[in-house]
Amino acid sequence: MIDTPHLTDSAEQIAALIHLDIPRADMMQAFGPAVEELLAALRAQGIAPQGAAFAHHLAMTPERFDFDLGFFVDTPVVAAGRVRPGVLRAARVARTVYHGPYEGLPDAWGEFMRWIETHGHAPAADLWEWYVVGPHLSPNPTDWRTELNRPLIG
Repeated sequence: MIDTPHLTDSAEQIAALIHLDIPRADMMQAFGPAVEELLAALRAQGIAPQGAAFAHHLAMTPERFDFDLGFFVDTPVVAAGRVRPGVLRAARVARTVYHGPYEGLPDAWGEFMRWIETHGHAPAADLWEWYVVGPHLSPNPTDWRTELNRPLIG
């Protein structure tokens, strides 16, 4: 399900972002249109995304997702509509890659969090997923790869 987790230092990266604070049940309806909105804003500004979309979750409850959806960029984006410039901060993170459809992400995160706790690491409140290979590159969910990142405290 997940690759063997490891610790690494994640560098600060500039990004184009849309902030979403939505009910969990609305994720599938909100995500795709927000990705398209980001890509349209980048195209309009002549900026190429550096890889696939990511979601930086700031807070999660059983009812809601509060996160920044974004693309890494080499040039800062100019704010336009919901799109704004931002940064994914540098951090010491635990990282792994999940292989499979998005429906399996909750179980992958559970397995990953058990590894973090078993190895004595203290996770920060936020986390991010980078959808490295997804429906944008393959229609087959078994090909999909999601990088899971959990910043660590201390």
